[in-house]
Amino acid sequence: MNLDEIQQIFFQECEEGLGALETAFDDLRRGRQDDETINTVFRAVHSIKGGAGAFGHERLQHFSHHYETVLDLIRNGTLPLGPALIDLIVAAYDTLSDHVAAARGEGALPADQPMLDRLEAAANGDIGSSPADLDDDAAEPVADAAPALDDFDSLFAMLEEPEFAAPAEPVIAEWIVTIHPGPRAFDHGAEPMLALRELVRMGGRTLGADLSALPLLDGLDAERSYLGFTMALPGTADEEDIRAVFDFADPHCRLTVTRADATPVVPVEAEPEPVVIAPVVETAPVIVAAPTPVIIPAPAPTPAVPAPVQAPAQAAAPAAAAVAETAGGPRVAATQTIRVDLDKLDRLVNLVGELVITQAMLAQRLSENEMGSIPELSDLDHLTRELQDSTMAIRAQPMKTVFSRVPRIIRELEVETGKRVRLEVEGEMTEVDKTVVERIGEPLTHLIRNAVDHGLETPADRKAAGKDGEGVVTLSAAHQSGRIVITVADDGRGIDRARVKAKAIERGIIAPDAPLSEEEIDNLIFAPGFSTAAVVSNISGRGVGMDVVRKNIQALGGRIGIQSELGKGSSFSLSLPLTLAVLDGMIVTVGDQTFVIPLTHIVESLRPGIDEVHVVGGQSPLLDVRGTYVPVHRVGEQLGVTGAIAQPEKAVLIVVESDQGQAVLMVDSIQDQRQVVVKSLEANYRAIHGLAGATILGDGRVALILDVDALIGRWRRDGRGSGAAAFLENLAA
Repeated sequence: MNLDEIQQIFFQECEEGLGALETAFDDLRRGRQDDETINTVFRAVHSIKGGAGAFGHERLQHFSHHYETVLDLIRNGTLPLGPALIDLIVAAYDTLSDHVAAARGEGALPADQPMLDRLEAAANGDIGSSPADLDDDAAEPVADAAPALDDFDSLFAMLEEPEFAAPAEPVIAEWIVTIHPGPRAFDHGAEPMLALRELVRMGGRTLGADLSALPLLDGLDAERSYLGFTMALPGTADEEDIRAVFDFADPHCRLTVTRADATPVVPVEAEPEPVVIAPVVETAPVIVAAPTPVIIPAPAPTPAVPAPVQAPAQAAAPAAAAVAETAGGPRVAATQTIRVDLDKLDRLVNLVGELVITQAMLAQRLSENEMGSIPELSDLDHLTRELQDSTMAIRAQPMKTVFSRVPRIIRELEVETGKRVRLEVEGEMTEVDKTVVERIGEPLTHLIRNAVDHGLETPADRKAAGKDGEGVVTLSAAHQSGRIVITVADDGRGIDRARVKAKAIERGIIAPDAPLSEEEIDNLIFAPGFSTAAVVSNISGRGVGMDVVRKNIQALGGRIGIQSELGKGSSFSLSLPLTLAVLDGMIVTVGDQTFVIPLTHIVESLRPGIDEVHVVGGQSPLLDVRGTYVPVHRVGEQLGVTGAIAQPEKAVLIVVESDQGQAVLMVDSIQDQRQVVVKSLEANYRAIHGLAGATILGDGRVALILDVDALIGRWRRDGRGSGAAAFLENLAA
């Protein structure tokens, strides 16, 4: 494993640590200020600082150090944790996130001096600074936290004994730490000097250096590590914090951390005087003592066995899951995890998909030879489905990875709008395919910004309306009927439909005399360029956000619904498939072609009687579905398929649910219902309107998967004239 791979593990742990911080901050805001929550925050920042020092990210390490100082004062009770201090450490988290992003090369270094000043003031007991007083633009860049030490002179200068008065009778026995880096430490990018520097910052001092492995000059290899070190650290330091310094050390590094006894002894084999450095010889080991005699507690009677530091890939544990071991208490068993490269996982999913297709082809062949009922085929089908479900479960991620970004968005919007917002999150552990998680972030951000900027009133307006001055935005996720439903709701002013309609008329989107239902008026907010904002700001006003939301949701095979009551609030519900890799579909034929209709759209299928189909004004036929007339769409006509049945009475009609309401798809026949593996048309050919993808059937033929929303939107656009209805249907096309 090279240095870049190890550093990627560090960045992954940074993301996990930042996620743990978000969760802990939410607990703190809700009043759950127990020791474990505070320790979780401290450990996450400490782990980030340790890794940053190991990889030379000086700015990140410098900021984390100041951040950690304040958290340590909170942890030991020196600083009482009140609302102002919580606001400060949450604001510092935002700067820490920017530093991590900058270290990954995903942004510029933040101007952190104002926040550093606030952290330093808080450490001195002054936490009264307001975020409004910060001026990021005027901030001066921070100098590097520590100079780079690259030569042996600097190394030994760093290891010199610091001048401080040690207590004559320490209450807590010191830690004795011995470090012996592996001979190929530099090959792994594990610079021992960085770890030693971190121990010095923790209050450590050098007891001696082990030169026993150092060869004569003619045998010296500049790329090998020969030296070992012995250091003493204050007894108040946590053993876990000491070991955390070496999380990214050389895999072959030998590390020993032991408590010293209270009886003072000299460091080198009970000699009363320091050992004089002698010329290096190849035989007897030589121990280099400190420049002056150092009196330290004697080692414990039972020597500790040196434990090699684990390899980063094995030792990497999420900061959020780190649990400090109490003295004498049992260690909590941690869940075993393994990091797998995403490309390997995607290849596994593709291979399982191919296995599913091959299994279907085998079943088809056996059925043709009257062997489709053999029990082994049923067992194979069961095992294949179970393997596929298990593989998809590996790809599943909790919505928490997306929801964790929302609190920062809320905080930024509070500052920009002057509104007070409380975020309530439900169902954050609901799991969905990673592709959906990756692509839902942008539309979710637009919905959150819309809820705060357009939905919620100002504190003064809310109080005048008899509401609490603090608005509530609710973000939830839940599984429903094989799909995931994400809801963004607010208790604000709701949609003023009269104003929306007037604005649409003003912009020429609809005709002044257009008869619109409440649902159609609500859908106007998804029109490109539509906005009710009076002033264009960096939050809203350009009419882009909600249009992007609908397009992105439809690209994921999802639907969006709106519920709103004037004066009470609004709710936006996103219904999405759990995965984009497989779907349950109905296999149908149209002419000489085979298509797949996703089962999530299908309400029912039927063969109509003559009196159930009506043609009005020479337009497309309407199907009478229990007293409701639903338009019939000829799939063959829309997609240019020859040989399709033209008379609805002789065809099969499938009632489907779409963004535009119910509609009917007319097909020749229904072949089967099965789970199919989705193949991208855009990646293998090109995007085609009305088609969501393709799959391979059991007989080896390629079947196209229908995009129901796009088909119905296209039909309504082409089948009607101008006006409000034509425009609204064009929105989904």
